[in-house]
Amino acid sequence: MEEFAELHRTGCLLVDVRETHEYTKGHVPGATSMPLSHLAHRADELPTDTTVHLICASGHRSRIAARILRSAGVDARSVSGGTAAWAHRNLPLVRGPNPS
Repeated sequence: MEEFAELHRTGCLLVDVRETHEYTKGHVPGATSMPLSHLAHRADELPTDTTVHLICASGHRSRIAARILRSAGVDARSVSGGTAAWAHRNLPLVRGPNPS
């Protein structure tokens, strides 16, 4: 998590693959909501020239999402420990939907 926290501080691309109701309860600042259930159909929205970091609650869904996106040509990496590990380290969470 420390390595990801440093990447986050430098402005990495972060996608939260939890369902919308989970995301709105609290997400890592700057994360874009793209639920795993929609990911395969939205993979073309993500860049292929930069690393996309994926986060979920614990790391399970983000690992699945990374496999899906890598098969679509995206350099995707799962954030180990997910939002739970982020919150456990008392790092900030944002409540509410994606800003419009």
